[in-house]
Order: sequence, then C-alpha cells, then structure tokens
Amino acid sequence: MMIMHPQDQEFPLGICLTTLILLGSFVSVGGAALKLEAPLDVGATVLNHSMSLVQRMEGLLAAGNGSDVTLRVHTINTDEVKVIQAHSLVLTMQSDVFEEMLINRINGTVVLRETPDCAAVFDKFIRYLYCGDVSLRLDQAISLHKLASKYHVWGLQQGLTQYMTQHLSSDSPTGHVVGWYNYALQTGDTSLRDSCLQYLSWNLSSVLQSQEWASISEDLLLSLLRRSDLILQSELELYEALEVWIDQNQPETKTVETALRAVRYGMIPPHYLFRLQKQSALMQKYYESIRDLLYLAFQFHSASPITLAKYFDVNCSIFTPRNYLSSSWGSPWIINNPTRDDRSFSFQTQLGPSGHDASKRVTWNSLFSPRWLPLSARSTYTEMGAMQPTRTDGGRPRIIVTPATSSADFAGVSFQKTVIVMARQQGKVVVRHVYNFHQSTEEAGDFLAGADLQRRASDYLIDSSLYLHIVIKPLYHTLLVARK
Repeated sequence: MMIMHPQDQEFPLGICLTTLILLGSFVSVGGAALKLEAPLDVGATVLNHSMSLVQRMEGLLAAGNGSDVTLRVHTINTDEVKVIQAHSLVLTMQSDVFEEMLINRINGTVVLRETPDCAAVFDKFIRYLYCGDVSLRLDQAISLHKLASKYHVWGLQQGLTQYMTQHLSSDSPTGHVVGWYNYALQTGDTSLRDSCLQYLSWNLSSVLQSQEWASISEDLLLSLLRRSDLILQSELELYEALEVWIDQNQPETKTVETALRAVRYGMIPPHYLFRLQKQSALMQKYYESIRDLLYLAFQFHSASPITLAKYFDVNCSIFTPRNYLSSSWGSPWIINNPTRDDRSFSFQTQLGPSGHDASKRVTWNSLFSPRWLPLSARSTYTEMGAMQPTRTDGGRPRIIVTPATSSADFAGVSFQKTVIVMARQQGKVVVRHVYNFHQSTEEAGDFLAGADLQRRASDYLIDSSLYLHIVIKPLYHTLLVARK
C-alpha cells in the first residue's frame, strides 16, 4: 500500500482496485483470488486507462446506476440515517462481512448501525471499496480504522495503521497521539501502541507543553514516569508538568502518591528541592507520602557517592538519570554536510548527578566519520612503503565518544552514552532515532546503519545537516560491602 502526502489538510490513502484488475496475473482481493488477463507479449505496448476507469467507478457510486442494494446507515442514539445506493458485486468482492450480510438479506436493503464518528466517514469508507483510495484528516483515522476492522477490509486497515505511524508528529489542535495510543491499546495493535509510546517518550518536552498532556490517562502517565529513556530538559520540568496534570485531572490520592514517588528527586539539584518544599502546594499536601524519597535525595546530594554506596543501593531508579537535554548532561552537535569528511567536537558534563560531584567536570571528545571502514578493509602498505588503495564504498557512518582524561574521581562511576538523532517530520523537528552505548565501548555499533546520508532529502537530515544531541548519563555503583 502506498501513502502520498499532499500539502492540503487531507491525505489520500491507497491504490486503486481497478488498477490492480488491469495488471494481469493473479491478485487477491478480500481473500479471494481473481484470475486476471495474461501478461502481454514481449514488445507489446500497454494502453493504461485505469484512471478513467476509476472515475467511472466513482461515478457509478455517485449516481447509483445499476444499484442492487441499499445501505441504510443509522447513527446510534440519533435519528440520523444515511442512505447509500451500492452494488453487491463490489461490496462482496472487498468484504466477506458484506458478503455474509448480502447472502442473508431478505430484500434489497441492508440496515447498518454505526457510532456517530464512524457514520460521519461511512461514505469515505464505501468510496474506498469502489476506488481504492480515501482522503482523510488526522481526526478521521480511528473512525476509518474501526470500519476497516469491522468489515474486514484488511488492506485499508493496514494502510491506516501505517498512516498513523507516519503522522505521529503532525500538528493538530488538541493532539492525536494519546488518542491513537489509547485506541491501539484497546484493539491490541501492539505495533501502533509501541510507536505512539516511543514518540511520547522521545519527544516528551514538546508533549509536556502541549494541550495533549492533560489528556494522558493515569495508566499512560505512570507508564511514562517509570521509563529511563524519556527525553526532556530536566527532572524538574517533569515534576512541574506532573503538577499541571494532577491539577487538571484531579485523580485519586493513590494515583497522585504513585506518580509522585516515580519522580527521580535525586536528579533535581538541592536548591530546587528546597524551593519545591516551600512553593509547591502539591508537595506540601503530599509531603508525608514522599518524605523518605526527599530525605534520601538530600543525603545523596550531601554525601560522597562512595560513602552513600556503603549504606544504600545507588542502582535504584531515584539515582538513575533519564535522557536530559540540559547543558550539564551533554551537548547538541550540528554536522553540516555530514558526508564530506571526519569531524571532531569537545564538550563538558558534570561528573555525576550528586551534589558532591556537581562542580566536577568531565571533558568528552567526539569523533564523527561518514565513511569509516573496518581495520581489515583499510589501506595497507607494501614493503616499498607504497599505500595499497582500498575501496570506500563499504564505509558506514561512525561516532566515537571518549573522555579526554581519566581521573580517580571516575572510581565507582560508569557512563552511559546516548546519541539522539533529530529529523524534520511533517514540518516539525522530532527525535528520529536514539543510540545507546556504555563506558566499556567507545561507539554505538549500529549508528545510522541503513541511513542514506548522501541523499539531500534523507530522513536523517535537516537542511542537509545531521542534528545530534549527545547525552552522558553517569551511573553510580553500589559497593560490595556489608551495610551497617
């Protein structure tokens, strides 16, 4: 199935059924195999009038000529009835559900009952059965998907799932990703569900500022709060957004307490924690529910990590950073013309999230190579000193991130390195991919694997440039000693 994206508000979806009928060989439509015209001889010329045939099919539906079945679409809980003159041949060829209905009908009328949202787009759905394409807006995707699922029009169903997956970043007045996530959860569409959850996690800062944030369900909120791969400015930003969500949704006390205990207070600097204790009405109201976490966070910031690790498990979530975009945790890196040559870049981060380490800095060196080759494929030298040429066609993009120096302060700390690749989708800059690798390795082995950086319109480039953000996540280790 092919999806096209024009600039107007509606998006055509699909390939014309009648075009398939003209192509020859066998094709499966609605589960039935149709024997089509045999392939043409070599050298023969194809006269393709499929578009005019589509227009005649569309006209046939509009005029109702030769109709042998009347669809009466009743909108549930209203008096509204939509009448469509249709043709049983087309309906049964596309849908086995319609086929069963038409076999058992008493007369030429089939009565259907649909919810208001599905009834509103039912004419679009029927038109798809005739013409094989449909124009839709973001707010119509779920309704059409429901109809495609109900009447077993699997090609349309799959195309709509693909459409939703590719339009997560599209602008809409009140947002649509949360609604699509809830629908995918309800219908068991794990692929769409995971795509929506990943989009929300990777673009959380923009989601927190949108109208969509207030519509997030309690289950989705708690699911997000438990994740370590959230991409946002800081943990403080997450806490303040949680205040807004609680104020607008007024959930039960148990939900509020669970959400507040999922905040990683150890990742918030002490002076902000003091301010929250005095100025946050939410924290003051539920202080007793999170007192132990705040006390642990202040201990975390006041003692050295090595001392703390003797008595507490510093591997728990409160001491684990998420993917923070603030300057203390990493740096953006824009690489212009990324296929041209190797680039290097240096930046600094704080040694660790503990207040004890906040003033200590680690300098990092990054190297980007657009056409790195494995050692076995690199140029070699002959005994006379001449370099043997090697092919560079097999080279792939590579990024290396290493500390500029080693220090005794690194003891008990390991660093997870995260490289975030941004892209522009539907006119909005969003996270395209995330690569993670740890201190024991210098690079992400699958970095930009399969990305076509040579193409100016590559999905991985913005205005011919590669937009990266490197995040360093320090992780403390619990010491293997008996705790007192």
